[in-house]
Amino acid sequence: MKKILVLNGPNINLLGIREKNIYGRQDYDSLVKYIQETADKLGVEVEFLQSNYEGDIVTAIQNAYGKKDGIVINPAALTHYSVAVLDALQGVNIPAVEVHISNIHKREEFRHHSVTVAGCVGQICGLGFKGYALALEYLAELE
Repeated sequence: MKKILVLNGPNINLLGIREKNIYGRQDYDSLVKYIQETADKLGVEVEFLQSNYEGDIVTAIQNAYGKKDGIVINPAALTHYSVAVLDALQGVNIPAVEVHISNIHKREEFRHHSVTVAGCVGQICGLGFKGYALALEYLAELE
């Protein structure tokens, strides 16, 4: 059974509270439930971490080395500046897919550029929770 780490960065815990017109009305627990249901259908094991701290995200990526087969990561605000997250992703060389609930390319100019995506095999944005399911599906099918 493949083991996938699902990482969510700063403020993802505020889903359902913050900017509902951008992120929707469903809360973080709904996201976790949706991802778990998807993982169960795909026959993969998922581990979750949401943190508002860059170091927690970096440590989780490092700890995944040799233990996880893939990473689904929504770095949130860290996307746009975290060389530390990028270095961790590149350092462990675990296939990772960057996911964003909103379409970062249709938002403020500073959100258009992702520093962290260079450490990922791909990026999915603007598809809401479905982006996580697609990322899991892709990682589950990787040889």
